[in-house]
Amino acid sequence: MEEDEPPLQPRTQIQGRVLFLTICAAGIGGTFQFGYNLSIINAPTLHIQKFTNDTWRARTGWPLPDHLVLLVWSLIVSLYPLGGLFGALLAGPFAIMLGRKKSLLVNNVFVVAAAVLFGFSCRAGSFEMIMLGRLLMGMSAGVSMNIQPMYLGESAPKELRGAVAMTSAIFTALGIVMGQVVGLRELLGGPQAWPLLLASCLVPGVLQLASLPLLPESPRYVLIDRGDRATCLAALQRLRGTTEVMVELAELEEERAACQGRRARRPWELFKDSALRRQVISLVVLGSAMELCGNDAIYAYASSVFHEAGIPQDKVQYAIVGTGCCELLAAFISCLVIERVGRRVLLIGGYCLMTWWGSVFTVALCLQSSFPWMSYLAVSCIFAFILSFGIGPGGIVPLPLCAFPWCLCMWGHLHWFLPS
Repeated sequence: MEEDEPPLQPRTQIQGRVLFLTICAAGIGGTFQFGYNLSIINAPTLHIQKFTNDTWRARTGWPLPDHLVLLVWSLIVSLYPLGGLFGALLAGPFAIMLGRKKSLLVNNVFVVAAAVLFGFSCRAGSFEMIMLGRLLMGMSAGVSMNIQPMYLGESAPKELRGAVAMTSAIFTALGIVMGQVVGLRELLGGPQAWPLLLASCLVPGVLQLASLPLLPESPRYVLIDRGDRATCLAALQRLRGTTEVMVELAELEEERAACQGRRARRPWELFKDSALRRQVISLVVLGSAMELCGNDAIYAYASSVFHEAGIPQDKVQYAIVGTGCCELLAAFISCLVIERVGRRVLLIGGYCLMTWWGSVFTVALCLQSSFPWMSYLAVSCIFAFILSFGIGPGGIVPLPLCAFPWCLCMWGHLHWFLPS
């Protein structure tokens, strides 16, 4: 018995290594890209507005009125979530026709096209190229944010599935932090470097294109959707680091037999199935709650609150980086404890803490003109609110529904359609 124990350690190491590489390869071009492009647009705000005005003046000889400059800037920002909505519509068909891994790879076509548009927009004197690039990056984020958790959920072993799904939130937070750091004035946030800042989205895309082809496709997709038992067995053996995967393969074959003859269900058909209706309703409620909880609003008001608390304007950017670090820390904590305490506890606890800190934050804002120390309390509430969001609802993915691509796409539609 003791002689059989040593080989288990290398197998565990192989499983951990391949799974870790799969998580990183999927995440760097997936939710990392989403968080990165969400945050880098804040740094060059004034530079892009000046570029828009200068471009219009060069074309017509007249400056663009301030309200129209603001309108163009609003379009540049809002085309990202609009593209995300279009991308979420593509994610379901992509996942079924191309597979999980190939969909993530093909998705980088949007990234390359957007990076080219961003990089040459200033030289071409076209703010329209920035608008189109933001739309394409939104489409890329909409596809990857739906397919990445599907791919990882189907590739991970059951005992690690919750923690692996939480890595989507970790890569989102990591992307936000990296975008905030790269966007500092000392790096690419200056008046001359902002086209490179926007085009830097190409780097994560290239990293994914270089690494993901070396890793296996989702075993579930290979067997159930393509009917390729040999490739499924090889993928399972690579992901688990052992040849003893027959039990898991048998479970997948049972699921394949149950699904045989059925076509992929459309979103409206899921509500008609009594066995799935409660799960789909839960998905809609959880997705809506996460998008309406106000976390993005807290980020939006953070700069003004930090300034009111006495932080110099040129130092506010460093405090903003601190908010991203808070969400990254919370995502790591959630990933470590999710299998022990469960999703329900994290969700309820996270929303309760967010309600408390949101209430305190509101009171502090109302009273900061009467009591100067309330500004510091408001700053503390911002960090506490973001921590509560990251530990609780920030990274929860509806794993029981990962087997139904249209369900995750519905989750994605809620993410882009509802305001935060």
